[in-house]
Amino acid sequence: MRVLFVTPECAPLVKAGGLGDVSASLPLALRRLGHEVDVLLPGYSDALAKVGALQDEERCAHLGFEARLRRAEALLFLDCAPLYARGGGPYQDPGGHDWPDNALRFGFLSRVAADLGARYDVVHCNDWPAALTPAFAHAEKTLLTIHNLAFQGNYEPSWLARLGLSDAMFTMERLEFHGRVSFLKAGLVYSATLNTVSPTYAREIQSPEHGCGLDGLLRARASALTGILNGIDADVWDPARDPHLAARYNIEDLQAKARNKQQLQRRLNLEVNADCPLLGFVGRLTHQKGADLIAAAAAELVGLNSQLAVLGRGERDIEAALSAVAARHPGRVAVAIAFDEPLAHLIEAGADVFLMPSRFEPCGLNQMYSQRYGTPPVARATGGLVDTVIDGETGFLFERAEGSALAAAVRRALAVWREPGRWREIQRAGMQRDFSWRGAARQYADLYSRLAKARVS
Repeated sequence: MRVLFVTPECAPLVKAGGLGDVSASLPLALRRLGHEVDVLLPGYSDALAKVGALQDEERCAHLGFEARLRRAEALLFLDCAPLYARGGGPYQDPGGHDWPDNALRFGFLSRVAADLGARYDVVHCNDWPAALTPAFAHAEKTLLTIHNLAFQGNYEPSWLARLGLSDAMFTMERLEFHGRVSFLKAGLVYSATLNTVSPTYAREIQSPEHGCGLDGLLRARASALTGILNGIDADVWDPARDPHLAARYNIEDLQAKARNKQQLQRRLNLEVNADCPLLGFVGRLTHQKGADLIAAAAAELVGLNSQLAVLGRGERDIEAALSAVAARHPGRVAVAIAFDEPLAHLIEAGADVFLMPSRFEPCGLNQMYSQRYGTPPVARATGGLVDTVIDGETGFLFERAEGSALAAAVRRALAVWREPGRWREIQRAGMQRDFSWRGAARQYADLYSRLAKARVS
């Protein structure tokens, strides 16, 4: 089948979160199954600079802008300098503020995707930046994947006319959401098929607790909604081949893992001590990811004679709280406010335990990376974490989103860590699991097939 995969991110060219990883790995896995998949994304200046040689294709004009489609193998870039040739990230300026014209930037992406959709069997739209596509055209062949329901792309009603959409769409049954135009709601209403990135999250978002105000609509469309667990790139995340590690290792020989712990301790100015358990965290420093719970529990965690290594960026107050913890506990707590891919790999390999205390987690990738690296996760029992961590067998789950509950789960994990035989069993059980994209890609291919058959019938 011919698939147009529409996304605002694609690693390693541009990445703000897990969507960037998915947009790189899932199309590749689908191509291995024999499908023809083109990835359409904005022509951010940084991304274009990384690609090199590009083949110019057609020009397109919409919403008062002209753009060129430029191809690099299976990647299609929407090259429009006024909208995408900027510093910062895909959604925010260098100061961390949302671009004020994001509605136009991603409305333009959706409009062009709708034009191109006529050439494809399936238009696969990812998250709110692409979710307006079926409101423009080809709703009957569109799949919308919800990577995080909390990010919705809600804008003032005045944008409706600027985006070339009818005022008749501004109703509670269509695009209106609490007095604003919602890109994500447009996708939920108009897309023929919906899915999200884990079976548990698909159930959770139909509840008021996790539905972000859209649970009623999602319940109404429950027959069109599927949960497909994300995979990971098993070539990039492989401790036996990872170039970022101090020493490579595998399930048969875990001894070299200790060298990565030593290297991580040195890199972060932690006390070099093999007998001190090292807890790691990599991710956005946000309320959703429970990074504030780590700050709240830090004193108790250090009191367990453990070390803590944190890497990420996010909300300024959480960054400050974690940095203050590190200042109070030199040699025991290290916090790197950065995006650093090599260090992320080293933390996955060098930590003894990986922390994922998310308040909600559509899927999560780091808990899968950590199991593959023999670093059992301590994770909150929510979303994709429930679907990927087996409590007491490959990691440790806890229920309440509280610092004390996190600390109690860490205490339970460290009790096992001090029994090397049992700990090796948990490490190896996690490393044996297959989190590759093969199974997920087949499920997406089945969704595409059902979408095509429904259109024919």
